[in-house]
Amino acid sequence: MSLLSALLHPAARQSFGSILGRTAGVRAMSTVPQHPDKVPLFINGEFVESKSAVWHDVHDPATQEVVTRVPEATSEEMQAAVEAAAAAYPAWHKTSIGARQTVMFKYQHLIRENQERLARMITREQGKTLEDARGDVFRGLQVVEYACGAASMMMGETVENVGPNIDTYSYRQPLGVVGGVTPFNFPAMVPLWMFPLAITCGNTFVLKPSERVPCSTTLLMELATEAGVPKGVVNVIQGKHDAVNFICDAPQIRAVSFVGGERAGMHIHERATANGKRVQSNMAAKNHATILPDALKEQTINQLVGASFGAAGQRCMALSTAVFVGESRKWVPDIVERAAKLSTNAGHEPGADLGPMISPEALRRAEELIASAEQQGATIALDGRGVKVPGYPKGNFLAPTIITGVTPKMRCYEEEIFGPVLVCLEADTLDEAIALINRNPYGNGTALFTRSGAAARKYQAEIDVGQVGINVPIPVPLPFFSFTGSRRSFLGSTHFYGKMGVNFYTQTKTITSMWQEEALPDGVRTSMPILGN
Repeated sequence: MSLLSALLHPAARQSFGSILGRTAGVRAMSTVPQHPDKVPLFINGEFVESKSAVWHDVHDPATQEVVTRVPEATSEEMQAAVEAAAAAYPAWHKTSIGARQTVMFKYQHLIRENQERLARMITREQGKTLEDARGDVFRGLQVVEYACGAASMMMGETVENVGPNIDTYSYRQPLGVVGGVTPFNFPAMVPLWMFPLAITCGNTFVLKPSERVPCSTTLLMELATEAGVPKGVVNVIQGKHDAVNFICDAPQIRAVSFVGGERAGMHIHERATANGKRVQSNMAAKNHATILPDALKEQTINQLVGASFGAAGQRCMALSTAVFVGESRKWVPDIVERAAKLSTNAGHEPGADLGPMISPEALRRAEELIASAEQQGATIALDGRGVKVPGYPKGNFLAPTIITGVTPKMRCYEEEIFGPVLVCLEADTLDEAIALINRNPYGNGTALFTRSGAAARKYQAEIDVGQVGINVPIPVPLPFFSFTGSRRSFLGSTHFYGKMGVNFYTQTKTITSMWQEEALPDGVRTSMPILGN
């Protein structure tokens, strides 16, 4: 009996319905779902309870209550997942692109129907506000919708008569089995950046979600099954370092997608590329907002505050750094006043503007970086440390914090804080601001606030950052473009979603063919063939 057969023996299986303790269909559920006591693996179309001896509690960041428990999948279980993906690939690859797109049409419909259920699950395990969680689902849904039209992105090229009776044409073909490792901060969006486009292109997939937010992925798998994704086409393993290394090392996996922290991203890129795999690795960021004095003041302040503190600053595109040019530095007191009015609360509470941070460790690190700024001579203009949230005394809460008088050599500027903290620098001119930002090693995103078209053109041309917003605070491209972070924010061959995403999950095969009515009389030629003459 193979590993896969043994693992999927009836005695080892549990249906997701029984795990959730519900009997109705997916669409009958409109209330907050009951989380399973143990998060299952998803292998060959079945939800499987891991036999691992190592399990980790998943905590509600607002209360520290245990939401569920997640396993570190055993090596046998991980191998079974990749076996399932490899076994499913030949038939899935041969399935017509139209049929694969039809599955995606059904999938996007089911996600849309279950958007509220997914959002509430995200809020429970990740902590972000319900409104923000809905946005998390919706931005992922947009990539699924893009995947519904993948056929037009997979068209090859043809040139006839490159030589006498000779034509050359190319196909875009899937790679085979591919893998993905996703972060805690976007439990729905980032997985949906990966596997829907990958499988619509004809690949099969092995996914390892963050062990801190495993439940949302489990629900996405249930919906994928209902949409008609065949067994083995998508598989989910759970775990930490061993599961990441497995995806980097497994010889069947041809490419790895990663979004997350810098140290993990560099490790995955180095290890997976050493094993001959393609890698796309979105990593850390230090996103700058540049504020010119001619900007619309009220609109700029509102956008800056929202983009800095939304999601408790736990976004790779959060505006964590502001560069005030010239007289705009006088706006800082107004920004402090506006940020102080934001409501820090549990994500499901009405009126919450930002929820808790993901863990006590993340909270302690952010508070340490705030303290280091004070020690290095900066001013804490708004201090969110020690905030008391009624009813949630154990939550990982940090209220909006603003640090002024920051210089580029301070730790709070050099390191990604990944919390609701805005560090403020000053520049006398736009040229000085551009030079400051270009010296920073990260290149994920930036935003300029101005009413000057000339300043905007100068900024977008000279700034060395992959994604630029002009009066747009979080310039995350829609899926018909690609997510194009640069420099130390990205390692890899090509970017996520859009045309670049299709290119990442496919390879080009070029065919040169000759058909003639009669055999050529020229005899044997040993010289290099010359076409085109």
